[in-house]
Amino acid sequence: MVKKAVHLAAMATATPPYTVERDEAQAFFDTHYTHRLRSRSLQTMKKLLAHPGIRRRHLALNDTRCLVDEDPDRRIDRFTRWAVELSAQAVGSALCRGRIRADQVAVLVVNTCTGYLCPGLSSYLIEKMGFSRNTRAYDLVGSGCGGALPNLQIGADMLRSGEDGVAVCVSVEICSATFQMDDDPSLLVSNAIFADGAAAVVLSTRPAGWKLIDSGSYHAPEHRELIRYVYRNGQLHNQLSRSLPAVIGKPVSKAVHSVLEPQGLLIEDIDHWAVHGGGQGIISAVRNELKLSEANLAATTRTLVDYGNVSSPSVLFTLRKIMDNGVEPGDRCMVIAFGAGLSAHVLLLQAV
Repeated sequence: MVKKAVHLAAMATATPPYTVERDEAQAFFDTHYTHRLRSRSLQTMKKLLAHPGIRRRHLALNDTRCLVDEDPDRRIDRFTRWAVELSAQAVGSALCRGRIRADQVAVLVVNTCTGYLCPGLSSYLIEKMGFSRNTRAYDLVGSGCGGALPNLQIGADMLRSGEDGVAVCVSVEICSATFQMDDDPSLLVSNAIFADGAAAVVLSTRPAGWKLIDSGSYHAPEHRELIRYVYRNGQLHNQLSRSLPAVIGKPVSKAVHSVLEPQGLLIEDIDHWAVHGGGQGIISAVRNELKLSEANLAATTRTLVDYGNVSSPSVLFTLRKIMDNGVEPGDRCMVIAFGAGLSAHVLLLQAV
């Protein structure tokens, strides 16, 4: 049986209204952590927050003071409320852009790594969006910042297998719901770059938007400890190694070439690059490994400046920027995401 072609028919992003500029973030840390952190940590935070690579971030809260010693029960309540709200906003906008009705949604896939719920977020979205009670729903965890692409792979596979209707794929992260602060360099970096947001993609078998040409993944579990969440005192703490930029390039390259080579394509044949903006060092490492230009990664860099690192939705924020800037029929786009595992995922698209 010939498998159906799947298209990325529409997509949308959503962010909470509260924004934090660099100066505001510095004032927050000066006020609340001057007497909690070592002077070296405070100097590191000041340097990180002054970096021009991130101008502002959106956070799912009403006042940053709630982050200081936030009660775990209140934290998961905040995660739930905002994750559902932002996901619903993104899904509603994507369906509207694609002129898709709620009753046409046959598959719903949701990924997040910043909060755990049972039942998952899919249950809340089925109710809030008015999807069919027969919707095939899947909740994904454990992929970290790379989670959006395995999500899309599952949605596409469901449609290729003969599922009627469309698939809605949602990536949502409330990174502020994992906020922790001490002298651990991983936490200092995390608190200087991460932000909150959601993205939703509508996949369809009808020709529209981008055609999904191929996808691939590469796993390097020997580097698992370089990027992951760990539990301490029952709460999530982000763990980021300083050596990550030196390591990330090879898995990304292997994933990219696993998709390009069967298609008979070279790096130069790709018109657009949507790469997860994990930070300036990470972007530079990917650029150098793949021998890309700064122009190739302009949309990625701009996303980091405007939104910070939104974890798994970040790469879709970048793809949205590329789409908004205009593409020509036949243009190829390589979407690259990576994160916990260590794992790298790629998706090759072509504009129709």
